[in-house]
This record gives sequence, structure tokens and C-alpha cells, in this order.
Amino acid sequence: MDVNGTPYRTVDWTDGKLQLIDQPALPHSFGLWHTDDHEEAADAISTMIVRGAGAIGSTAGYALALATRQAPDADFAAYMSAAFATIRDTRPTAQNLFAGLDWVQSAIDSAGGAERPDDARDAALAAASSFADADVAACAAIGHHGADLFQEGWGVGTHCNAGWLAFTDWGSALAPVFRNHRQGKQLKVFVDETRPRGQGARLTAWELAGEGIEHHIIADNAFGFFAAQGDIQAVITGADRVAANGDVANKIGTFGHAVICRHVGIPFYVAFPSSTLDTACPGGKQIPIEERSADEVHWTWGLDEEGTFRRVRTTPDGSPARNPAFDVTPAELIDGLVTEFGIFPASADGIRQLVTARDAG
Repeated sequence: MDVNGTPYRTVDWTDGKLQLIDQPALPHSFGLWHTDDHEEAADAISTMIVRGAGAIGSTAGYALALATRQAPDADFAAYMSAAFATIRDTRPTAQNLFAGLDWVQSAIDSAGGAERPDDARDAALAAASSFADADVAACAAIGHHGADLFQEGWGVGTHCNAGWLAFTDWGSALAPVFRNHRQGKQLKVFVDETRPRGQGARLTAWELAGEGIEHHIIADNAFGFFAAQGDIQAVITGADRVAANGDVANKIGTFGHAVICRHVGIPFYVAFPSSTLDTACPGGKQIPIEERSADEVHWTWGLDEEGTFRRVRTTPDGSPARNPAFDVTPAELIDGLVTEFGIFPASADGIRQLVTARDAG
């Protein structure tokens, strides 16, 4: 992505440190966050300094590479086992986190692990970088394959943020939108708030504004209105985990959008790199759903009239809240799975086709 003419990756390695874009500060302030400590990197995942399936995966890989640099030679294996668990346990739903960890752990093991710790350190960083590069390439390919799903002038709905900030670069659901815009095809994007953390209103709108793409922020509960009256011709979202039967876990609210789309006859697509696929998970009922702090529902951040960034409570004291971070959209509500290998049916057979394409390289 470009910010004021300067290219950035959401997740990067600079001067021996992990570099992240500080997402909670957006859209009011753009800043970079750095660490050379794997526990701080893990905390950045938990607290959503970095979020989005692909960005979490790349961060997890680099976090494990950082751990190799912190691990003492004499206690390398035990230290790395604990570090792996710390990073693994940050967020349970996003499959890319586990893919990134496993990718780097495999490189560590192949390099000799505790028997050759210096080689393992070099291999870990190389693997983390290659995983991040693969994420960028996959998202660029998603943009290519998904571009023709949308016609000139269409209104396109999306949910949460599945653009640059959710991946190492390019994004999944927004990659076809970015590609179309750069090729001169104009679309109008309907961006819902995505309560309670507002990733659509804060992050997706910021990305689209920076790219000069026409968009409107809408309240979450206004989506059905615009869909029913014909302002939206197609919807595309990202995914945090895709099961072997084609069920998809994504940001809470995705399921409701898919139901509305099916009712009014709007195609509903899901875009993701193959690292989001979990073939060991038979269906959506087996996907673990993260439930986050109720404080995210009770409190919100924003600018006041004087330009001060502050936190305010919007709910009554003493009222309890529930805060599931994801829901599951059944495969039968999805019109296509847009991946770096093409577009596949949302079904067990479609997933088998995707796996065959992935394994063929």
C-alpha cells in the first residue's frame, strides 16, 4: 500500500525488528509499531495492533523468528516450545496464524533446531519472510481472479476489513476492487461499520479513500436496506477460516449479510488465500469462535470536537454484554470462493478442487 506516496507493508521486517502498522490509531493517526520481542509481538496480535487473517499469519511467523533470536543456545528447544505456545494461543479462529507458525517451525526443524541454533535462526527469518511474500503474491492473484466478478458502475458491499491492512499487502476481498480501480473500472463500495471495533468504518474506508475509490460508510443495520433497493449488485468478504465443506468463519455479521444476499438475489463471494483453508476441520460447527472482552461493546474510541482522541462508554453501567468476534456462513449461502488459484464452488467438492490446484503448485 501507499501512504502519502510512501510504500508500506502491513507486516514487515526492518533493521532487525518486526514492523507493524498501528491499526487501533487509524484512521485518525498513521504510525508504525516495532518490536524485537516475541511476547510483545504476540500481545500485538491479541490486542489487535495487527489484525486480519493474513497479517496475523505473517506476524506470527516473524514472532517465532524473533523468539529464535531470544532463545539461549543451552535451552533453545524448551524456550522455543514455550514461545510457539504463547503465539499460538493469541487468537483461536484465524487459520493463517497456525499456517504461519507451522511454516516457520518446519524451517527451524529442517535447519537442525536446538542442535544448530544459529542455522535455525537464519532459517526462521528466511521462512517468515517467504511466508509474508507468499501472502502478498496470493492476494495479488486474488485481485486478478476476482476482478471480472464486478461490472462497471456496480455497487459492491463488503464487511469488516479485508484490504491491505488485513494482509501483508493487497488484501483479499478488496484486492479485486483495487485492481479494477487501477485498470479504470469504477465501482462504488458500501462499507458497513462492523461493530464493535469498527474495522469497516475505520480501516476499509481509510484504505478506499487513500486509493480514491468511491465509497459510502453505512450503519451495520442499513445493509439490508441498500441491498433490497438495488444499490448493491454484489458482496465480497474475507475469511478467517474455511472448513473442508466450504463453510466460512469471518467477522461477526458476515452470516447475516449472506442471508440477506440470498433473499434479495445478490451474489455473495468470499475471498481468501489458501493459507486460510483448514482441511482438517470438517465443517463450520467445528471452527472455534473467539469471544472477546465485553469492554469492546461497552466502550469506543474516537475524536471529540476539539480533536482529542478519547475513549467513551456508550452503554449503561451494569449491563452485561457478549462479544463473539466471528460467525460461520454456511457454504450453501456462498456463490464462489475467490482464491489465488481461481474461483471455486463453496462445497466439499470445490474445496477438493482448490486443494488439488494448490498442491499442483
